[in-house]
Amino acid sequence: MPILDRQGRLFGKVSLLDIGAVLVMLFVVVGIFLSPGNTGRINGQDKSQVVEADVIVRGLNVLNPDSLMTQFSPGSKLSFVIRNQPAGQVDIKSVRQLDRNLAVPQADGTVKAMKDPRPDSYSVDMIVTVTGKGQKTKEGLVLGNTKMKIGSTVEIDQLNYNFNGTVIDIRYLDTPSPVKN
Repeated sequence: MPILDRQGRLFGKVSLLDIGAVLVMLFVVVGIFLSPGNTGRINGQDKSQVVEADVIVRGLNVLNPDSLMTQFSPGSKLSFVIRNQPAGQVDIKSVRQLDRNLAVPQADGTVKAMKDPRPDSYSVDMIVTVTGKGQKTKEGLVLGNTKMKIGSTVEIDQLNYNFNGTVIDIRYLDTPSPVKN
């Protein structure tokens, strides 16, 4: 009996194509389970660290601005959405309401910024400083598997409100520490 017959069967029983297909599937399964993936760790280090970001919110229309500001107490949590991807919860460090200013022309032709005197302005400008755990990568900060950079629009989502702000500053507060096994 020949080792390989005319139909390409080994010892007349098993096709070489079938053996090749089984080997390819075996290599794929082994590759999936045994090869290292993107785990967020490089050389045994966890790159997670505490980050702080300032988010500016301009022209948020609200009936009672003072009531809204009381909902942003330091230590409470916010849900963050970056590029339509949930980035998890961050802690509020501080909230600062900005004065609404108007450009007022002066008699000498210059323009001066003055506080808006209207008491019924239903609009708020504020800077929210948040802290959370993120990863510093070569492309920038990754928060909740989504890149966040200065200029990124973030969505702040809670039970009573949902609005957008823009990241204006990012600070890394500590350095990553090696993972202990």
